[in-house]
Amino acid sequence: MKDYQDVYMTPGAFSWNELGTPNPKAACEYYGSLFGWTFDTMNMGQGDYHVIKVGEVAVGGVMTPPAPGPAMWGAYVTVENCDATVEKAKSLGGTVCAGPFDIPTIGRMAVLQDPQGAVIQVISYFPRTE
Repeated sequence: MKDYQDVYMTPGAFSWNELGTPNPKAACEYYGSLFGWTFDTMNMGQGDYHVIKVGEVAVGGVMTPPAPGPAMWGAYVTVENCDATVEKAKSLGGTVCAGPFDIPTIGRMAVLQDPQGAVIQVISYFPRTE
């Protein structure tokens, strides 16, 4: 069976799930109790980012979003080329909400909205250096 990292780096895979919430501490306590998740906290310069772990595998994160709004989950889909995906989405009637931009050491991402209003994040991961 493929390693999880090999799977999430495959174009078309849902690869990361992220919760933006005004109260990350309470969310981590809730989801930790509900699902048994553990969290590694790292300072991202604009606040803490809580990496969700299932066993030893990182599968998502919890953070305070940069702009106020309701708490919500966001899903990331791996794409081969973020910029090309953004252009294709626009040609099909989609809207670019943010990006494309680089996340240092991780990859290049954008936030897209489909013509019906659904929002999703796309990401092209940088090659692993392990």
